[in-house]
Amino acid sequence: MPPHTSAKTGLEIDHAAHTIRLVRSFDAPATLVFEAWTKPEHIRCWWDAAGDPLSVCEIDLRPGGAFLFVSRSHPEMPFGGTYLEIESPNRLIFEALHSTGRVIFTSAGGKTRMTVEIICQSAEQLEQFLKMGVDAGTSQTLDNLVNYIQRQGVAA
Repeated sequence: MPPHTSAKTGLEIDHAAHTIRLVRSFDAPATLVFEAWTKPEHIRCWWDAAGDPLSVCEIDLRPGGAFLFVSRSHPEMPFGGTYLEIESPNRLIFEALHSTGRVIFTSAGGKTRMTVEIICQSAEQLEQFLKMGVDAGTSQTLDNLVNYIQRQGVAA
């Protein structure tokens, strides 16, 4: 099955690769977008899809280091994982929910294109994630990040 892509939302579901892919663009350099992904004082402000600040945001930013994010609106659903690869400001790879998250930052002319991939282990896991709304929730979270960076005065 060919990937399903929505140009409006920057969302692609690649069933063959068991991957949810989202793209966002920023009027900010990759160093700042990467920092917003890796520093608790930033993540706690934008990570929750509902827009509430996180009640817990713990990060041990190193390969093998763990992270834990807990939202105020859904404390029963903490999001945690382990960093696998960190290449500032170009790439961040982690494992969470038995899947691999890959965030690629491509910079040009002071702007950044960010590609987020959620790579599932199987077609069944991908379908489970889609039923849970992981695609929509992640899309909203990334919209929060775009708005957060704009509010910080980073945007041109």
